[in-house]
Amino acid sequence: MTSEQDRWSRVKGRLRSSVGEDVYTSWFARMDLEGVQEESVRLSVPTRFLKSWIQAHYAERVLSCWQAELPEVHRIDLTVRTAVRPTIALKEAPAPIEAKRMDGRSSAELRATATAPVSASHDALGGSPLDPRLTFASFVVGRANTLAHAAARQVAEGRRGDPVMFNPLYIHAGVGLGKTHLLQAVTWAGNSGSERKVLYLTAEKFMYGFVAALKTQTALAFKEALRGIDVLVIDDLQFLQGKSTQAEFCHTLNALIDAGRQVVIAADRPPSDLESLDDRVRSRLAGGLVVEMGSLGEDLRLGILRSRVAAARAHHASFDVPEEVLNYLARTITHNGRDLEGAINRLLAHSKLNNQPVTLEMAEREVRDLIRPQEPKRIKIEDIQRVVARQYNVSRSDLLSSRRTANVVRPRQVAMYLAKTLTLRSLPEIGRRFGGRDHTTVLHAVRKIEALVSKDAALSEEVESLKRQLQE
Repeated sequence: MTSEQDRWSRVKGRLRSSVGEDVYTSWFARMDLEGVQEESVRLSVPTRFLKSWIQAHYAERVLSCWQAELPEVHRIDLTVRTAVRPTIALKEAPAPIEAKRMDGRSSAELRATATAPVSASHDALGGSPLDPRLTFASFVVGRANTLAHAAARQVAEGRRGDPVMFNPLYIHAGVGLGKTHLLQAVTWAGNSGSERKVLYLTAEKFMYGFVAALKTQTALAFKEALRGIDVLVIDDLQFLQGKSTQAEFCHTLNALIDAGRQVVIAADRPPSDLESLDDRVRSRLAGGLVVEMGSLGEDLRLGILRSRVAAARAHHASFDVPEEVLNYLARTITHNGRDLEGAINRLLAHSKLNNQPVTLEMAEREVRDLIRPQEPKRIKIEDIQRVVARQYNVSRSDLLSSRRTANVVRPRQVAMYLAKTLTLRSLPEIGRRFGGRDHTTVLHAVRKIEALVSKDAALSEEVESLKRQLQE
């Protein structure tokens, strides 16, 4: 009787002849036979990425090669032979590879669509975990985030083949203002149907995936799979590091945009302030729709608090927060939305564990450390250039130009001085943002204005007036 391994050798030979040596080496060289049972064959590969790629692109080919050897085989179970499983992964049975139906989709694909909101491509590329609470339904809209919310909804409601209105969509804001909530809402909404492949990755996860693909010699496959995504969602782009990773991100970004695929990105600062990124990447990011989510106003903070109380009440029906407590929290906790959620969690825990109603006195005691002093406004170099240009009746492009006339040199020096004293930017960065000047030019300007301000009362008043305008 012919051994299973002999059969497997012949099947591999058929597969190699069918797909070619290069494709076989890339995708099937590390596939092993685990066993044959009645009408099914059990195969294994070392990574989830290989598993999903083979299922998506070579299902019929593998099955037909086995059927040529054993006509009674109707199913192939493909598993991942690894002892390390992501802690967030759901336990799942081996996904079978089966012949496709008339509509071109296998029953395995149909089952995956019906049972999981996250697409197979998400699992394949190690997509970052999604929080089921972060949907559009739970997002509270206010003046600070109206445009970002509308743009994200427009992306989420798009269909495959629709023209992309703006690409990429770039959302930036400080910590805890809702960037991640919007990006995950886009991903949940996009993956709720079967039309589009939507992938959510943090910048860290993108870097990890690329490096892992290099180590396992599947970088080409990783790139191809990534560029097959319909909507790529990247969070915390400011953490993207490494020249080769940034170059790959740039190529992927260009490939997706040029192919009419949607890209959505979030970071804690605008593209122009991502100093670690290549100029080409910053330029491409700035070419889409750049939206800032502002700080939360009191009305919006109150709305978020009410939303979180309602969510908590769904599991703890007796939990109640008086209106005066909500108003107190909205008025005093001004930093970000996570602090607001943390405050509600504290009140819930204290109320349930001590079996006491929520009171204003309790709230004042429990959230003391969340009440932070008001932070000064973060001033941007672009704001400084705009305000100085308006004050001195020159254009912003004049400040960035190489012109050396007196009516331009003094405003430029004042703007550089303000950039050094009102921001945390380094001298080389300030010089780059002023038309690519050397840091010594910036240092000269700062020292020049410092000396003039100490003995020229009129200039001193002008500089103080500019500072007040920028800080208001």
